[in-house]
This record gives sequence, structure tokens and C-alpha cells, in this order.
Amino acid sequence: MTNITNDIVISQLCKQHGTRDILKDVSFEAKQGRITAFLGPNGAGKSSTLRILLGLDRASGKATFGGINYAAFETPLKVVGAAFDGIGGAPSRRVKTHLKIIAQSNSISFRRVPEVLEIVGLSEKSKARLGTLSLGEGQRLGLAAALLGDPQYLVLDEPTNGLDPTGIRWFRTFIRQQSDRGKTILLSSHLLSEVEAVADDVVIINHGKIIVTGELQHVMKNLDSLEDVFFSLTEGGV
Repeated sequence: MTNITNDIVISQLCKQHGTRDILKDVSFEAKQGRITAFLGPNGAGKSSTLRILLGLDRASGKATFGGINYAAFETPLKVVGAAFDGIGGAPSRRVKTHLKIIAQSNSISFRRVPEVLEIVGLSEKSKARLGTLSLGEGQRLGLAAALLGDPQYLVLDEPTNGLDPTGIRWFRTFIRQQSDRGKTILLSSHLLSEVEAVADDVVIINHGKIIVTGELQHVMKNLDSLEDVFFSLTEGGV
């Protein structure tokens, strides 16, 4: 099996809203066994790109997992795990039930539910109602749902949002463990210091166009931090 088989490939995505270009020839890859950070200011096109990748929106061009569109997977959670747009369950539903419903929808064994709760540190919350979870706990539950099918690909939108310092430290270890297992990880975040701590590769988008892509060390060059790189590229400073 060649390496390309387990890469996320975004190729020449173009999308318009009326006369405005949302995405302009967006192309990049997230490689197997590496953590790729997808960065950009609000409105730059990050969410649009991820929605197209996950089959939630359409555009010209290609966005594939190992050469296959998300919509083509019969049980997508066994291939792609995504934490995107919140928990998505009724506030009165219990955590364990929420995960069982998701598992059943993709023919995943219920035995996986306690396993993923343990991985994300929510075992003691299995009977809690979704509406009682803190923002950070909700983020962990989203990660648990993403892990249910033990997927090759993880697509995570703002995964550290709402996590306290202990949770952020936990996430660093968690995401590196997933990468070390050969997973293909694409994550977006506004917390540049956290991205700098975990990312192998960086893609920066601004005004719907990719403005830089490459290994973290190469992208940072002689600048002191990823934050310096980001603002120099998106605001014309430095």
C-alpha cells in the first residue's frame, strides 16, 4: 500500500457565493502519520473547505480521503472521524446513549463506547446528560464520537476550544498518540501556540487562497513563533 492511499488530498477547490469567491483554487495535502494544522483568519475559507471535505457542501475540484469522496463510504465513521459543529445531540440524552446511537448508525459495536470514553477521560460522565456537560467536556465527547470507528482519518475543527490547561495538555498527548499510530490528522485552530506545540505541517489560508504550506519548521523560518508567521502573512506586518 502506497503512502498516498492514506492521505487527505484537497485539489483545486473553487467555490463562489454570488459574485464573491469563497475558495480560489485551494490545494493541499494532509499526510499519513502527520498532524497538519489548517489555519486562517475568520472568513478565510477554513470551515468551507472542511465542510466540502466532509460532504456537507459542494464545490468544483476534489477533496478526498485516500482518493475517495466522503459520500462514497458506506460506514464513514469507520474511515473518517470528525469533530465539527458541536455535539449535535438532545440536551436530555445521556452520554452513553448518544454514543450508542452514533455507533449504531455506522454498524459499530457498542463495546467501543466505553473504550472511547476512557480514551478521552469521560468514563465517569457516561450517564450524564449532554446538557450538563461543560464546554471542555463537550469537546472531549466530540472526540470520543470521532474515535468510535477507529478511523484512519481525523478531521478536527477547533479541538482545544473550551479545554482548560490540563485538558489542553491532555490533547497534546492524545493527538500525538493518534499520529504515532499512523493516523492522518487535519485540524483547524485559532490557538496558534497550541498548533505550534503539536503540528508537523502547516497550511495557511487567507481570503479563500492558500498562502503558505509546508513543514512547521520551514514555514516558521527565522521568525520566533507561528503567531509571528501567521500575522506577517495575513496582515502584511513584519
